[in-house]
Amino acid sequence: MCETAGSAVAPVRPSGTVHWIGAGLSTGSGLAALCAAADRVRLWHRTEQRAARSLAVLGLTGRAEPRAYTPHALEAELAPGDVVVSMLPAAGHAALLAACVRGGAHFACSSYVSQAVLDQVPAAAAAGVVVLTESGLDPGIDHLFAHSLIGRAREEIGADTAAEVSLTSYCGGIPAVPNDFRYRFSWAPAGVLNALRSPARYIEAGAETTAALPWEATRTHVVDGETFEVYPNRDSVPFVGQYGLPPAWKPLTFVRGTLRLDGWLDAWQPVFEELRHGDDRRITALAQELAARYPTTDADRDRVVLAVSLDVREGSGRTWSGRYLLDLEGDADESAMARCVSRTLALGVRRILGGGVPAGLHRAAETAGRSEEWLAELAREGVDFALRTGGSA
Repeated sequence: MCETAGSAVAPVRPSGTVHWIGAGLSTGSGLAALCAAADRVRLWHRTEQRAARSLAVLGLTGRAEPRAYTPHALEAELAPGDVVVSMLPAAGHAALLAACVRGGAHFACSSYVSQAVLDQVPAAAAAGVVVLTESGLDPGIDHLFAHSLIGRAREEIGADTAAEVSLTSYCGGIPAVPNDFRYRFSWAPAGVLNALRSPARYIEAGAETTAALPWEATRTHVVDGETFEVYPNRDSVPFVGQYGLPPAWKPLTFVRGTLRLDGWLDAWQPVFEELRHGDDRRITALAQELAARYPTTDADRDRVVLAVSLDVREGSGRTWSGRYLLDLEGDADESAMARCVSRTLALGVRRILGGGVPAGLHRAAETAGRSEEWLAELAREGVDFALRTGGSA
């Protein structure tokens, strides 16, 4: 991991204790990995009984301590050097980080960096607190794939060689067995709908483009012969810099987005009409209705597909291309989503526990070399993916 915002202050020495906050759909075997790596793990849930049941389901009874979560209860047990892992919705991260800064504890989550979190980074860095973010699936593994591909292309093409570049990164949690709705909810339903209400900015045909309603930019995307539908998500443009794309390389296409099953656009037309005209209260109610109608149940198996591609063409016609594909299905023990998110996050937390991470803000592994290390470790732990590269003189 590379420091992106911080100071020269040494990090607070890790205590060996991890507080895992929340036991939702993305909590999986990563928690077990931390039980093996940490001296002490506490799982905080709505009630102590629910925390205990979650530990039993994960086979971790006796290996982690169940706790009933309230902010006051957590702060009462928080000690300098502890690591707080937030599995709460993104809106809850800032308050947890504030508690960490007050208590000299480190903080980790899998979510994008919000402005509320970013505002606290200077204080966190000054207090010797590590703030690890974007270390799940998307964001997380997608970052690792992109850094790896760009690093490999730099070695082949040369960072100072003028070239045109296309990078696409599409990720989706989808049903392993397609249904009529072409989707089942494997994470917060309100988050799914609100992401569709947010404009998406990306690069297409060499120019910055904004889709006010992201689904209106949906197109087909073929991965290993299978047709999916994809659309841009959030703001892709800052990642040109975050991924270290050389200044000599001109991005013709640069899109980070969401992947859905073929037929999703048609199946969701009634939802889109609600998103166009509904207010916040209606969208919140709609999220609850859809989640009840199309849940991922114990009888269902989810599937995660993450496809990241990079194509580079220099002026003489020489080309380089690389493709990462992660395509996993959940099983009776664990969903694919929980496996990818929790194991990646646990990998980052283990590095904090090892004491080698500087204070300040970090996003997964932010260099090609570190990304290769993370990917090798994830592969050893059962997060399978494939890499293909090629080129022409």
